[in-house]
Amino acid sequence: MTIEYRLDQHRTLTTDLPGPRSAALAARRERVVAAGVSSGQPFYVQDADGGILVDVDGNAFIDLGSGIAVTSVGASAPAVVEGVREQVGHFTHTCFMVAPYEGYVAVCEALVEVSPGDHAQKAVLFNSGAEAVENAVKIARIATGRSAVVAFDHGYHGRTNLTMALTAKNAPYKGGDGTTFGPFAPEVYRAPMSYPFREENPQITGHEAAERAIRMMQSQLGGRNVAAIVIEPVQGEGGFIVPAPGFLPRLAEYAREQGIVFIADEVQTGFCRTGAWFAAEHEGIVPDLITVAKGMAGGLPLAGVVGRAELLDAVHGGGLGGTYGGNPVACAAALGAIATMRQEDLSGRARRIEEIVRPRLEALAAQTGVIGDVRGRGAMLAMEFVRPGTREPDAEIVQGIIAGCRSQGVVILSAGTYGNVIRLLPPLVIGEDLLLEAMDVLEAVVRDAAG
Repeated sequence: MTIEYRLDQHRTLTTDLPGPRSAALAARRERVVAAGVSSGQPFYVQDADGGILVDVDGNAFIDLGSGIAVTSVGASAPAVVEGVREQVGHFTHTCFMVAPYEGYVAVCEALVEVSPGDHAQKAVLFNSGAEAVENAVKIARIATGRSAVVAFDHGYHGRTNLTMALTAKNAPYKGGDGTTFGPFAPEVYRAPMSYPFREENPQITGHEAAERAIRMMQSQLGGRNVAAIVIEPVQGEGGFIVPAPGFLPRLAEYAREQGIVFIADEVQTGFCRTGAWFAAEHEGIVPDLITVAKGMAGGLPLAGVVGRAELLDAVHGGGLGGTYGGNPVACAAALGAIATMRQEDLSGRARRIEEIVRPRLEALAAQTGVIGDVRGRGAMLAMEFVRPGTREPDAEIVQGIIAGCRSQGVVILSAGTYGNVIRLLPPLVIGEDLLLEAMDVLEAVVRDAAG
């Protein structure tokens, strides 16, 4: 890589955690920030670059979370910073629906260029992944004249009313113990996912798992009543679940047969994260619509829907949009981030990260007996923790490992329907020495937790 880091790429712990300044910020937060917003770490960030987060007390942590797959190009990538600085100096907002500007058009051009398929494509921009998913469903319903939408077990699609309905996991996204954000949007149905580690029949193929889902759709809905199938090619919050080979292609084939819009939710998997521009490409899938966000704009809020031109053009004028959708500053950031992805071959870098990390995770699983499955693609890797000798989820050990890594200057994230998955999402620009150092810490903490 040719990346030059602004910050020293070393972990350093100089105070207890949280340090005094972070503790003071936590006290201020307690007075004014809604309790419903939670944070995984007790420290407060002051600076970030490459693979390093620096808190307000001067502690430097190795970042294996990337703000949940957002800062793939780094948290202060030079091309992103330069683009934002230049744009802010001219204007921060006009609203594309009022007075349009080139940046919006340029980002849509970039999305069309990198998305799979040789058919005519168009794009539209929004603010968040949930907004993108919600609008993809709107587009599918208008284009098909149908209302039913099918999502999958363990899927996560957002926190708006419709995307909560699409999301499979209850707490904390749809409610808590005895509480609910419902009622949720109607005409959303759930199909069984291919989850190889947790299949009752471990011999079931991806094609067979797809046929299981198709039987449910046919018997309960009728394919000709379904507007859209919405699926993450690798499920994110559900635990980095990679469906068995053949599952996605058969679903896409069924969608074509029935005139259903096949929507790939690539909010977490897109933009080089899995070793390709989009995770659907690993099985040769060409979705009708792709939803994008997270890694797209180097940390600024930007999202979009890209796909078949005839689908996006089916919506009447004024039917899509939003005041901040495609904000010019966020568009400038996206153009800088995408340029960095190309220049640094970050898809190749994601594959290299997998080459380094996966064998070490698999060896750790074999040695400790507390890891039931190692899975993922590219720089989107996970370990599912279980009680030794069983498939019983062990969420308790995961929380201990997260705390243990934090105490030694490494930030990791959890995931999974059962809260028993550790997911690794390092910035794609992380240096190999720093990555290896983080893996040394993680391995030692896991071995200690396993006893």
